[in-house]
Amino acid sequence: MTIRLYDTSARQIRDFTPLRPGCVSIYLCGATVQAAPHIGHIRSGLNFDIMRRWFAHRGYDVTFVRNVTDIDDKIIQKSVEQGRPWWSIGYENEVAFNTAYDALGCLRPTYEPRATGHIPEMIEMMRGLIERGHAYAADGNVYFDVKSFPGYLQLSNQELANLLQPSGEGETGKRDPRDFAMWKAAKEGEPSWDTPWGRGRPGWHLECSAMAHKYLGTVFDIHGGGVDLVFPHHENEIAQAKAYGDDFARYWSHNAWVTMSGEKMSKSLGNSVLVSEMVKRWRPIVLRYYLGTPHYRSMIEYSEEALREAESAFARIEGFVQRVVEMAGKAVEPAAEVPPAFAEAMDDDLGVPQALAIVHTTVRQGNSALTADDKESAVARLAELRAMLGVLGLDPLDERWSSGGADRGEDLHGVVDSLVRLVLEQRQGARARKDYATADAIRDQLQQSGLTIEDTPSGPRWSLS
Repeated sequence: MTIRLYDTSARQIRDFTPLRPGCVSIYLCGATVQAAPHIGHIRSGLNFDIMRRWFAHRGYDVTFVRNVTDIDDKIIQKSVEQGRPWWSIGYENEVAFNTAYDALGCLRPTYEPRATGHIPEMIEMMRGLIERGHAYAADGNVYFDVKSFPGYLQLSNQELANLLQPSGEGETGKRDPRDFAMWKAAKEGEPSWDTPWGRGRPGWHLECSAMAHKYLGTVFDIHGGGVDLVFPHHENEIAQAKAYGDDFARYWSHNAWVTMSGEKMSKSLGNSVLVSEMVKRWRPIVLRYYLGTPHYRSMIEYSEEALREAESAFARIEGFVQRVVEMAGKAVEPAAEVPPAFAEAMDDDLGVPQALAIVHTTVRQGNSALTADDKESAVARLAELRAMLGVLGLDPLDERWSSGGADRGEDLHGVVDSLVRLVLEQRQGARARKDYATADAIRDQLQQSGLTIEDTPSGPRWSLS
């Protein structure tokens, strides 16, 4: 079956036809490194990691570019607020992003270019746009003339007459308030580079058009990012690249947000959940399951309860895997192919929720085989399961997750928490039936295991004695 993807520009699901047979090129808008990543930031990386893995499973040679925007207004503002060099803030947070990507099992990109490493490419693109009449210099700034490009706003489906273009401080000399800055004139104390139009620095948008051109050429397959980037960032990228002469991206793919109380998770709202803190409380593989298994175009409403449900669901998968490994007494390699129903779901716009249903069905079938002492069937189900989990980056037997290390104690805390919660659910059920003898016996057994159980208004809570 042909892979089909929702294309934002077409507003429909389309058959994917690669530019070059057997190859796929993907450009993902990565981190703007003014702050450490929260789980909303990392969701995009996870979603496109799964896309990349599925293309690779289908036999494609994947080139995956994920950029780093290491200079922009927010980074400079943080520099002023903290009294630190802008590059120090950018590098510190770039490391934090890569640590988070690694912790959650994302494959490293083929290329990960920084904006500040591509100033010559940006200057060359601006020069070409000015020569073609699509851009102009004013007061040391360089602006894109939006009225010169007839296709402007087709991606976001807006009307130019109603456009309110975000604008930053110092953007003087515009011919039209809807024009956007590609390059900003130097201000005292800010980083700047020499150009034919005076010293200055990149605005936002230009770096991605220039870097996609350098690493993927004049046309490539898929451009991805969060849905919040459709306008202005991706709209302005398209205008720059196509006015320059590139065909640019053939498909546009956007992931939805992680929300809290119905609002987009963001630093400005003060409701962010940093990955560095989350991995202290939850196993990274559970976080990946939680963030990666909803459909990429569906919003995720963050809650502790939802994370606990994800933890319990993944514990059931791990429990089956461990039982078969112990029974088989040897390594069980992943199957060469995933089950057809799983493949069908993934081919249909990366339908991970439907694919995950096949995962859990396979676990149930495998557990039934274990109960019936059918070793051959149990091993076969585990081989299928490993193939599917490998595509999702969730195979607990993969070296990435199965190797030990300093964090193993925290990992085991998550496992114990899942198991204890299952036992406490049984205790709660006994209490609901007024079978207090059984409920007390469960509590006593847990206490003998070194756990203290406290009944609270929000439910039972456990801790180590």
